[in-house]
Amino acid sequence: MSVDYRALSYEGLWKNNPALVQLLGLCPLLAVTGSVVNALGLGLATLVVLVGSNLTVSLFRHQVPEAVRLPIFVMIIAAFVTAIELLMQALTYELYLILGIFIPLIVTNCAIMGRADAFASKNPVSAAVTDGFMMGLGFAIVLVLLGGLREALGAGTLFSNMHLLLGAWAQDWEIVLVEGYRGFLFAALPPGAFVGLGLLIALKNLIDRRLHARKQPDSSAQSASSKRVRVTG
Repeated sequence: MSVDYRALSYEGLWKNNPALVQLLGLCPLLAVTGSVVNALGLGLATLVVLVGSNLTVSLFRHQVPEAVRLPIFVMIIAAFVTAIELLMQALTYELYLILGIFIPLIVTNCAIMGRADAFASKNPVSAAVTDGFMMGLGFAIVLVLLGGLREALGAGTLFSNMHLLLGAWAQDWEIVLVEGYRGFLFAALPPGAFVGLGLLIALKNLIDRRLHARKQPDSSAQSASSKRVRVTG
């Protein structure tokens, strides 16, 4: 069975984006996107879990009994989340403390379970890994965009505290957008996350409508070309 990797990429990054279209995983998405580093940390963790769970489910899709399919998928996802949790405790402990309960809650992310059940359990490994990577990347991009928007409006900075994720070499990555900025508290609070996500969804819908309109033939040209011509015999 041939796999259209281009279509899989388009589905995950744009057409069927987990955050902007499926509206899955909104709890961590809205809770931890107060800054770019928080959003990137959670996005990378979710991406790794998606790829790993899709890979494992696809490898053993013929050996898993139908009656216990979902419990086994949950155990696979939980195993990868535990591995990521231990890895973050060892390498990025301060960021792990900031993200808190939202790292273990990746287990309950419907986007991960949905891809494992709807796609990985029915497709070969290469397609499942590609699907997991693109869905995870699409989710992570939305996280980072929302985190950047909220950090810029809430604190007037970008890429602050990136050393929590990337180490000492990212200590000086912080960009101060506005000197002496007093902050916009609404953007830093959960209601600001709802508004920011709504703006991103509205922007995507606007782009989709513009692209759809360009594909449609011009109505006036179509009507002119379809004028009835009188033929006399």
